[in-house]
Amino acid sequence: MNLFVKEDFISHAGNPLTWKIECDALSNDDWACIAHMIVESESRRFSKVIGIPRGGKKLEEALQPYVSFGIYPVLVVDDVWTTGSSFEEFTQIQIIKQELDECGWFGWTAFARNPMPKNSTINALLRMGI
Repeated sequence: MNLFVKEDFISHAGNPLTWKIECDALSNDDWACIAHMIVESESRRFSKVIGIPRGGKKLEEALQPYVSFGIYPVLVVDDVWTTGSSFEEFTQIQIIKQELDECGWFGWTAFARNPMPKNSTINALLRMGI
């Protein structure tokens, strides 16, 4: 299985795309290294990490050893940012929204296919063509 795949598919947001980042190609060791790289790049501590299903679950698992005990914001993670709709939809789920509103939150993604909004609370480890 290749990480980068040239094929037509429809993104989570419903956009037609001609290539994809196939994160199922990444091993647990790859995810552990990505988690380490994110923690090295991020100065904020987090009290909990939540992965956006389905893509963010491996990254959530890899970031668990870095959770700090105390009153810190929640870290929300996903594998690939295309339009941001996954983050937007996930953070509006009522039970999640309530927890995030109480604790505060910020986000990370392993890859960004497109530009991310300036002043966003979400960051990307690797940005594609940006």
